[in-house]
Amino acid sequence: MITNEKINSFIEKIPPTSKVLQVTLALLDSGELIKAAQIAKEDLALSSYLKSLVNKPIYGFKNQVDDISQIFGILGVAKSQQAVYNYMMSLLSPKKWSLFALNQSSFHDLQDTLAVNWQKILHHLQITDKEIQSAITLLPASIIVAEALFHEKKEDVALLRSASAIDLNTVLLRLCERDLFDICVMIAKKWEMNESIGMIVQAASGSKPAEDAQIDTLGKWMHLLLFFTLSQPKFIQAQLNDFIDFHIEYVDTIYEEFAQLMEIA
Repeated sequence: MITNEKINSFIEKIPPTSKVLQVTLALLDSGELIKAAQIAKEDLALSSYLKSLVNKPIYGFKNQVDDISQIFGILGVAKSQQAVYNYMMSLLSPKKWSLFALNQSSFHDLQDTLAVNWQKILHHLQITDKEIQSAITLLPASIIVAEALFHEKKEDVALLRSASAIDLNTVLLRLCERDLFDICVMIAKKWEMNESIGMIVQAASGSKPAEDAQIDTLGKWMHLLLFFTLSQPKFIQAQLNDFIDFHIEYVDTIYEEFAQLMEIA
């Protein structure tokens, strides 16, 4: 059994304690884009990541953008905050993945795909809350923690999976009495996010609906987004889709709307 202490030992590393990152996030949280950009420039690795991020085709900018102030100005407060969270996750992601067939590039693709499409959903729903916009970063963070936990119990994971056809979320639950979404909630608490963020993520599992109607609606959209994203061939190959048990009955009222928004044929 993996103890809570062991789980927390991994979560304690999220986010890193770099002073530049802490100050950048604090300034972004206060809406101080210009000051945040000035601080962010001090971290050359962060600057390089942000430049690489916004110039990817998925973000749709026609011209090359290299100035951090301009990048933060284009992204706005919430997206800039989310980008910094994603950068911190990239620092924590293993150089070599042992369970999931991922590498730095594919992990970044996962982050970017989730982030861009979550923003599309929230724009569609006319939601501008910064924490809700950053909530989608919790899933990649929890996958990093799950990889670390599974790495220490590789033989147990193999034994459980060979004994019966059980999904990775169930394996995680049996090993530490926490599933992927529980770990997301633990990380949200570490980041001192509003309690409602944890409730949205739990609802996104598809098996733990929220009593609050707005939170449950966001959980439905996130559930569909996770299933839609992790069903892509490269993430199926990485075994990430094995974390999501699709609950069609939970999301049937918004499925067509989601399909239209994502332009699913």
